[in-house]
Amino acid sequence: MKKKMTTGEIVRSVCWYIIVAALSVIFVLPFIWMLSTAFKTAPQCVDYPPTFIPRPFTLRSFQEVFSISPILTYIRNSVVISLLNIVGTLVSCSLVAYGFARFRCREKNFWFTILLSTMMIPSFTLIIPQFSLYVKLGWVNTILPLTLPSFLATNAFSVFILRQFFMSFPRELDEAARLDGCSYFGVLTRILLPNSKTSMFVVALFCFVGTWNDFFGPLIYLNDMEKYTLAVGLVMLKASQGATLDMGPMMAAALLAVIPTFILYLTC
Repeated sequence: MKKKMTTGEIVRSVCWYIIVAALSVIFVLPFIWMLSTAFKTAPQCVDYPPTFIPRPFTLRSFQEVFSISPILTYIRNSVVISLLNIVGTLVSCSLVAYGFARFRCREKNFWFTILLSTMMIPSFTLIIPQFSLYVKLGWVNTILPLTLPSFLATNAFSVFILRQFFMSFPRELDEAARLDGCSYFGVLTRILLPNSKTSMFVVALFCFVGTWNDFFGPLIYLNDMEKYTLAVGLVMLKASQGATLDMGPMMAAALLAVIPTFILYLTC
């Protein structure tokens, strides 16, 4: 039987709900402002006091964005780089995680600890040696520095997630499959991966968000405007706008950049 809440417990619950609701409004307010400004006219963007509901509702900001910048090219480049990183991360990290989770070998825990310790290395300390290496390989101004490392299981966090999930499956499944003539690779592709869709989706989601929002990498390795990603393109658009008070085009471009991530999080 469900225990009846006391008056004090009800008051505390109501207070917590009020606090959470207030914090939710604060966190979502910038997104609402961006959405509103993207559909305003130029005079409305500088109105004081500001209004949240555009009157009239207009698409002129989006028209200006598409006319003054190659936004579709930026989106295409970001999509290509993000998809390649997702594929590379899922393939390579699942293989490495499978080895750490299922194979019995000496010093396996030691090497897994070494792998996890790489997450404590600040990424900025690797910029100069990595850039020097890619210059010697002739990869600068290509997407290779932004995509190829994902095929080498460089994301230790993804390996950790998949390894822990694989370890939750009983080894009897592997042994039964092996008795039926299934190879080690077959155990991974036919048993573990089909039952790991949730963890694979989480890894893909983290990879997409990190790659889609990455600004520093494309800024360093890409030189041609036709190869810029959307994150870099937004900064270029802001620079071309100068000191104008009309933030409509900038908010429209930012909305286009946010929509894919927002849709993915709604599917979780």
